[in-house]
Amino acid sequence: MKRGLDVLRSGLLATVQDLGRPGHAALGVGVAGAADPDSFRLANRAVGNPEDAAAIETTFGGLHVRSRGGVFAAVTGAPVPMTVDGRAVAPFSVFHVPDGAELRMGAPSTGLRSYLAVRGGIAVPPVLGSRSTDTLSGLGPAPLKPGDLLPIGPAPRRDPLLDVLPVAPPPARDIVLRAIPGPRADWLAPGALDALFGSPYAVTSEIDRVGMRLDGPRLAHAGRGELPSEGTVTGALQVPPSGLPVLFLADHPVTGGYPVIAVVVSADVGRAAQARPGQRLRFRPHPAPPLAGPPTEQAGQAGQAGQARQARRAEQAEQIRQEGP
Repeated sequence: MKRGLDVLRSGLLATVQDLGRPGHAALGVGVAGAADPDSFRLANRAVGNPEDAAAIETTFGGLHVRSRGGVFAAVTGAPVPMTVDGRAVAPFSVFHVPDGAELRMGAPSTGLRSYLAVRGGIAVPPVLGSRSTDTLSGLGPAPLKPGDLLPIGPAPRRDPLLDVLPVAPPPARDIVLRAIPGPRADWLAPGALDALFGSPYAVTSEIDRVGMRLDGPRLAHAGRGELPSEGTVTGALQVPPSGLPVLFLADHPVTGGYPVIAVVVSADVGRAAQARPGQRLRFRPHPAPPLAGPPTEQAGQAGQAGQARQARRAEQAEQIRQEGP
């Protein structure tokens, strides 16, 4: 029997995700992938999968599936109450779903997005090298619906973890996010960065995998005219004319025409993706990483280092020759 999962109920939104399809921005194709990559990777590691194996991302729980062939599974991210044929199972642990058994997920107590990984991964056909659903472009498999059958790949060689994962659930209170100022902070009025880093911003109900609109002090534009469209990244805080920032998440557009006042560091993007409507975000300034010099400068530095090593070797050889036997 080929293993698989029958979708009986999809909840608010359930999609197949992996780590996305990077490298296609020039073609107008975004990365997509898991909104909370750390939780996604953890779920795969728990069942012994490669970290990039496809899994199911749910928004506010509600998923209901039936197993074909029996699978080991783990759920991370937003902690949800779960049962397998009426028997309670815990998130952040590995459990078995026997052949024909039904797994039901309730609503999470904290956080927004949960990840269901099964041993072997979800084996839907890849598109441009990824099995991720991109809700903005429509690439990849469609969001899950009742009646879908998700095939499961062959079991990996690594054994699953047989213990509870010592991971703290997403916070229920304010979420602190590190953000690098710029690159277009100068297109905002003086004091805009102080307002961003000095006041909390609440997550509104306008939230999906593309991004979230925030409510707080308005960040006025500097009146420099219209900014030409330019590339954007996950974690970018774009400021439209309303002055209320929008935080881009996994399915964000590849270009944008409003100034980006700051960019949330990649290590904190997953925490942002777990924020629920009404929850407050607090941004803290973070220094930009150092940039490497141009290739010619790097080559010059490498050449100088090589010359210095050769000079030291020559000095050592001369010392040995002078000392003699």
